Amino acid sequence: MGSFFDSIGSLFSGGDKIPWCERDVILECEKEVRSATDGDSEDKKKESIMRLSWALVHSRQAEDIQRGIDMLEASLASSSPPLQDREKLYLLAVGYYRTGDYSRSRQLVERCLEVQPDWRQALALKKTIEDKIAKDGVIGIGITATAVGLIAGGIAAALSRKK
Repeated sequence: MGSFFDSIGSLFSGGDKIPWCERDVILECEKEVRSATDGDSEDKKKESIMRLSWALVHSRQAEDIQRGIDMLEASLASSSPPLQDREKLYLLAVGYYRTGDYSRSRQLVERCLEVQPDWRQALALKKTIEDKIAKDGVIGIGITATAVGLIAGGIAAALSRKK
């Protein structure tokens, strides 16, 4: 019975397992990127940018998420090994999921799975996306049914007053 109420609660709360990132972590990552830019190796700079990208797409702030998406898309333009691209694609999928662009998110996670079909993190994100799409469809049907019921009830009430 408890799991029933948990599933109902997650229906309305979002209920995904994707972690959030707090603002102070983002600020630390930004500092790290600035210091890596001042003389560190190219690899160290790329690592710190990836950590910042991760933090941004996991933020609760829409502008941070968009900034992370922009950074990741720009970095995908440069050639990288497929495993690095896989990480970037995954983070982009998380970012698009957070912005509500579920179809784009699903496309990106599918590309991740082309590179590594058994990647559990990507498989879990894919399931989360598909669950969210299905849930939104159920909620949309419920809203539509309610609206139709209210309109039909209003018409019936109007007709009964005329008689």
